[in-house]
Order: sequence, then structure tokens, then C-alpha cells
Amino acid sequence: MFNMIVKYNAWADGRDTISAGRVFEHTEDHLVAQFKPNGQLDFQSLVALPTLFVQESSGQGNEVARVGTIARIRQSGSNVTLDYVYDLGIPGIPNRVLQALAGDLDIDDFQFSRTHWSVKDTDLFRVLLRGAQPKRQKPTVFTLPDHENIEPTLVSAMMPFQPGFDRVYEALQGVAGAAGLRCRRADDIWENPAVMQDVVSLIDRSRVVIADCTGRNPNVFYEIGIAHTLGREVILISQNESDIPFDLRHLRYVQYLNNGEGLAALADRLRPRLADLA
Repeated sequence: MFNMIVKYNAWADGRDTISAGRVFEHTEDHLVAQFKPNGQLDFQSLVALPTLFVQESSGQGNEVARVGTIARIRQSGSNVTLDYVYDLGIPGIPNRVLQALAGDLDIDDFQFSRTHWSVKDTDLFRVLLRGAQPKRQKPTVFTLPDHENIEPTLVSAMMPFQPGFDRVYEALQGVAGAAGLRCRRADDIWENPAVMQDVVSLIDRSRVVIADCTGRNPNVFYEIGIAHTLGREVILISQNESDIPFDLRHLRYVQYLNNGEGLAALADRLRPRLADLA
């Protein structure tokens, strides 16, 4: 079960009022009898229910509803005052999404255009989990799972598959390991027939992506774009400042020399950042 409370205006910050005459509109009779025995609202039982806080829809249904909990209910004359908190772990839900799920939630369409309080005999979280979770648009060049599965200790290194970068990769593995992380490169993995699929899968599972722009390798630039699109933490490194793409120069990057002293300096620069992320 859940409470659905609709207001004409946007909800206030933690406290609001609704007319007592609008309570239990669009609510089945057996629920009214359960939560209003002897004509008195059963505040204790209502507070125990999850609550959907909705603003009346207008236009395209872009108003955003929130899921939360009623902390306290008080009735004074013809008004009912609510103290409430939103569940910060559940993102806002556009009304148009709720309208698409209205049948599963036992909500009538015109409930979105009238201020009232109803109780629904439906599992709110079950319906939202099935229908309101955003799903990725499927790419056509490679595949991604519907839901993220980030490995919290995984760092991926994106660089040309050339012998000249092997010592760089070893330095990245060393500094990552010192921070309690694992650094992998796509050529360490053979899970799919296509190399690009292994690269994308590695980025998708990674918490951090370190990308070496040295030589302006187009594959690395492509992989940086994928990592940014997936919302990964991306650390740029390069032996040459001029190899950083123009549209990425507003981001911080680490310049290094590909020799023993330079790679040690690179590790020193990366160590505090990786420690913060570990």
C-alpha cells in the first residue's frame, strides 16, 4: 500500500497542508474503513505507509513527483498538516512516467489534475522498480548491459597497444596497486571476438579510466568519449601537451616523460588522486 497525495502547487520544504475534505478521494471503500475507523483518521497507520508526493500535471507532465515518508500528521479544523521527508535514494519521477504506470498503480488519469489524498492497495516500490527505472538506449556498434555493474577497485588504462607504452602501463599498475586498486588494459582480456567490445566492457565496469593521449591515437580519443558518456572518472595523461585534444584542454591532465624518473613522477602525481577514489 501507499499514500498518493496530489497538490496544485509545488510541494513545500518538509511541511504542507491539505483540505481534510479531500482525504481519501479515489480510495476504495475497504481502505477508507481501514484507515478511517469510526470516522477518525488513523494517523499512526497512515504514517507507516510510503508516500508519493505529486504536483498536479499540466501540459506534457514534466512535473516531478517524489517518494518519501510522512513523519507527522495533525488535523486542525478543516485542514490536515503533514511533516514529511523525501527518500533521497530515490530520484524524482516525472508525472508522465507515473501516468504511463497508472494502471499498475491503480491511479485514475484525472487524479493527476485534482488536489487530494488517496490510499492505494498496490506495492509502490515493486511497480517503480519494474517500470520507472531508466534504461540505456542500446548502442549498435557494441553492447552494454541494461544496468551498470561497476567494480569499485577496477581502473582501466586506455593507451595504444604498442611496446613503447608497456613501461607506462606497468607504472599505472604499480600506483593503482598501492592504492588498493587493480589496473587492467584491454589487451589483458579476451572475453569477446571483437576487441572493441572488450574495451567497452572494461570501461563500463571500471570506476576510473586513465587515458594516455600521447600520439593523438584515434582509438584512445574514441574510448575517452565512451568513458565520459558513461559517466566514468577519467584521468588524462600525455607525454606532450599538444596531444591533448582542444576540446579536452579545459580538463586537468598529467604530463610525463617516458623514462624511469618521469614515470616515477607520474606515479607521484596520480597517487593522491587514486587514493581519494579508492
